[in-house]
Amino acid sequence: MNSLKNAAISLHRSAARGHSDHGWLNTYHSFSFADWHNPDFAQFGALRVLNEDRVKAQSGFPTHRHRDFEIFSYVMSGQLTHRDSVTGKSKQGGNTDDFYRMQRGDVQFTTGGSGIAHSEMNEHPSETVHFLQIWVMPWKKGLTPRYHTRHFDDAAKKEGFVTILSPLKGGEGASAEQEAAAEPTQAGTIPIHADVTMGAALIAPKGAFAWKVGGGCTEGRARKVFVHLPMTKGGKARIRLAGRAGAELDEGDGAFIEGVSTGDELLVESIGEAEAEVVVVDTA
Repeated sequence: MNSLKNAAISLHRSAARGHSDHGWLNTYHSFSFADWHNPDFAQFGALRVLNEDRVKAQSGFPTHRHRDFEIFSYVMSGQLTHRDSVTGKSKQGGNTDDFYRMQRGDVQFTTGGSGIAHSEMNEHPSETVHFLQIWVMPWKKGLTPRYHTRHFDDAAKKEGFVTILSPLKGGEGASAEQEAAAEPTQAGTIPIHADVTMGAALIAPKGAFAWKVGGGCTEGRARKVFVHLPMTKGGKARIRLAGRAGAELDEGDGAFIEGVSTGDELLVESIGEAEAEVVVVDTA
């Protein structure tokens, strides 16, 4: 089956990513980040950063500041504990400080806006946490800092692509009331201040799901889609995009897809030995 015949698909192999192993942090950068700069991988639409991180137990990112990025963490295994300067999420385990302990299926979203401070630590006594950290450029600067955390079950991802983020209702001109309501264009998702949707799926071997391009975004616009296959199955997961023999991804690989529009469908087939966890970022 062949789809999106007019689309251009360029592969971003895992070996072409930036990589740093700090001992406590083993990180791969799909886009230029920190000390790794590659002009070929600066950004893609509004997508600016996609890091695949593994953080060892009893370590992590101490309190640090962000401004003017939409930042989200997609947890694939282990635990990641979030604390911030704006609002405490919960009190767990008898601790006196406020925190949110993320686990598999959780997505923690941050609007850096005018400035915010948070920490992300792996407080588990022995297990490494594996997650994606993704940064998106917002449609304007100086936004009010906000956080959202939501859980997305594996069961739904095994039935098809689950949309995780969609644009805030009201768009770039959202009113103060719409900002406070924080209602996304797609129910059940986290609102983002950008013309971006993000989704994920778990595709069994020989299975196939279709991602609908531009769902919840501005109608009639050309789109770009970045697909990432995280390293979750020891190299046994593999996918094929749009039915093309030349668009097959191994774990750690990504793909830049251009020449698509709202309403197109991107076919993703699982052609490996193990279930493929597929993440898509769909941007104007």
